[in-house]
Parts: sequence; C-alpha cells; structure tokens
Amino acid sequence: MPKQQARNRINVVYSTNPDYQYRYDTDDTPETLPPSRQNLRVTLDRKNRSGKAVTVVTGFTGAKDDLETLAKELKTKCGVGGTAKNGEILIQGDFREKILQLLKQNGYPAKKSGS
Repeated sequence: MPKQQARNRINVVYSTNPDYQYRYDTDDTPETLPPSRQNLRVTLDRKNRSGKAVTVVTGFTGAKDDLETLAKELKTKCGVGGTAKNGEILIQGDFREKILQLLKQNGYPAKKSGS
C-alpha cells in the first residue's frame, strides 16, 4: 500500500478483521454556485481586533479557489490587504459600500447586515 494512501485513512490505524474496509479521507469540495444564487452578507467587525475595522463578506458557497479569487479581486479594487479563510473574506478597513457596489456589478445579490 502506498504511503500517501495510508495517510488518508480516517480513525483506524490497524484492524485484525480480514474483511475490514478502511475509510479514506476524500476531498469533498462543494460546487460553486453562480453569482446570482449566492447569498452574500457584508458586515463591519471590530471585535477582537484592537479596535481596527474589518469588512467581512460571509455566505459564499463554493470552492476555496473561487473564494480566494473573489477575495483577491475585492482587495485589489479596494487597494488594501485582507484574507479569505473559513468561508469568509476579510478586508482591512471599512469598505462596506464599495464592496457592495463591486459585488452587485459582478452579479452577486449582496446585502449589508449589521449597523
């Protein structure tokens, strides 16, 4: 058995049962929905960030690569830094209105949530 395949086993290291079938970790990447079917929310967050404002885009359904592509586009258009992790896009600063406009131009029905 190749080493890579043995690394992807879930929970069981060894079994004495000759009929045992190992379960393997599979990459279940969700299918990216078209922009018109996404439900994006744009909020401003200051908690646990030393008072610094961060614009958060949540609700993206799809592959991690597509999320990172959208995040890169938003960061470039806003001219600031940020990241895409845990299904969210974090943009440094208060860019709620600009991000809403950019998302709507790209066909996303984004909404502003929070205050």
